[in-house]
Amino acid sequence: MTKTALITGASRGLGAAIAAALAPSHHVIAVAKTTGALEELDDQIQASGGAATLAPMDITVDAAMQQLCRGIFDRWGKLDLWVHAAIHAAPLAPADHIGARDLAKSVDVNITATQRLIAYVAPLLGQSGRAVFLDDPRAGAQFFGAYGATKAAQTALARSWQAEAAKNGPSVQILTPAPMATATRARFYPGEPRDALAAPASEATRLLSDILG
Repeated sequence: MTKTALITGASRGLGAAIAAALAPSHHVIAVAKTTGALEELDDQIQASGGAATLAPMDITVDAAMQQLCRGIFDRWGKLDLWVHAAIHAAPLAPADHIGARDLAKSVDVNITATQRLIAYVAPLLGQSGRAVFLDDPRAGAQFFGAYGATKAAQTALARSWQAEAAKNGPSVQILTPAPMATATRARFYPGEPRDALAAPASEATRLLSDILG
């Protein structure tokens, strides 16, 4: 039976790279808001002989995530792997100048949607599935207040789930990617030399060696 992998945040950067790297061994369910980017990913996956189901959805919409997970259950009955790469990276700002809208969106995407997805995806993973979260060590760094605080909270949720599921599953992993040459990092560090940064594709390969053993 074909293994299934749900990738939330699959349209670009590391999420897209992980989805493409998994395609030879898994049927990829790719979730993101950007339809065009998902279609480009699908072209890449098909060119490598893989198959994907595209889900152009907003993870903050509860009804959409219910529909997604019910659809996965109806078609496959379970999930083998979930990689949560979706993140809202708010603009850098001093802590006393963080915009209310930026903070609210960061909380909605990075914390609330993550908790909701854990609740919906956990039954699909069961005892033998695997969930993967991506940590970021910049919490507490200057100007990273909105992003850093909510990303740290997302990781804290994942660590709690990891501890709670240690005995009966699913397996929950929290991995820390190397700095990568992505559009998000370019916004954070404009003018940074990119040749010293990891390529998302090579970082996906490295991380998958830990995920898949």
